[in-house]
Amino acid sequence: MKRILVCGSNGLLGQKLAWLFNNNPEYEVLHTSYHRTFVHEYMLIDYTQLDITNRSDVKSLVTSFRPDVILNAAAMTNVDACEREKEKAWKVNVTAVENLVEICRRIDAKLVHVSTDYVFDGKTGSYKEDDRVNPVNYYGKTKLAGENVIISSGIDYAILRTVVVYGVGVNVKNNFALWVIHNLNERKPIRCVDDQISNPTNVFDLANAMKSVVDQNVSGLFHVCGAETISRYDFALRVADIFGFDSSLIQRIKTAELQQLAQRPLNTSFLYDKAKQAFHYNPLNVTQGLQLLQREMTGIHLN
Repeated sequence: MKRILVCGSNGLLGQKLAWLFNNNPEYEVLHTSYHRTFVHEYMLIDYTQLDITNRSDVKSLVTSFRPDVILNAAAMTNVDACEREKEKAWKVNVTAVENLVEICRRIDAKLVHVSTDYVFDGKTGSYKEDDRVNPVNYYGKTKLAGENVIISSGIDYAILRTVVVYGVGVNVKNNFALWVIHNLNERKPIRCVDDQISNPTNVFDLANAMKSVVDQNVSGLFHVCGAETISRYDFALRVADIFGFDSSLIQRIKTAELQQLAQRPLNTSFLYDKAKQAFHYNPLNVTQGLQLLQREMTGIHLN
């Protein structure tokens, strides 16, 4: 039986991983996050508090549990907050990874880590795994530094770079799809950029990819994203169409008009052929992903 340690279990991705691995006789899974308790109180899982930025905490917990694989679903992903709080961003996105790498080396465990499209400058799009990286904001720089720590460490690893992850969970941070749904549901007008192009990823696909990597013992760097390349504006229109909202509330603008603190790369669309070949990755397109989200949200009160 394989032992798995999950970091970041209370986030959107972590919650999906808990569902995927729950009651699986092939695995003994310990879920962890920064919080004292797991958000799904009714789920019977093994859970303990862990701050992965604390080296001695990581060492003590991991040495006693001795996992075969560590899944790192924890990160600081708010792009503007990373620009404002650089020390915190580095601690969560780089120092924590160094701590996990160090303990993986010590106990000969594999690390499966999530990275981002923001390691690219967004000038060309259709990025493959070996294309030149050139982050344009601090978030991207920290995530690239985390990748480099892992790649140069000599441990067994899989890094999954992903794009605009969306989905629903308990107490999860706002993601683009939920932001659009929340505002349109309240008939509030929103401004969406038509010059940021990417492959929005349903969290279900990303969690399944992580599980496939564990099941099939795949190693390396992979792009894991949605099947469709689309602008934020067109994605919002698709949300309105599927959820039955008024699309006239969606205003088309350019990224420059938002005057955001951190620069955004514009076209970070991915090619995911390598993941398809390595572990049969077959993601949902935008319509399928949003229909799944709609089914998951049925009965959930938007507040």
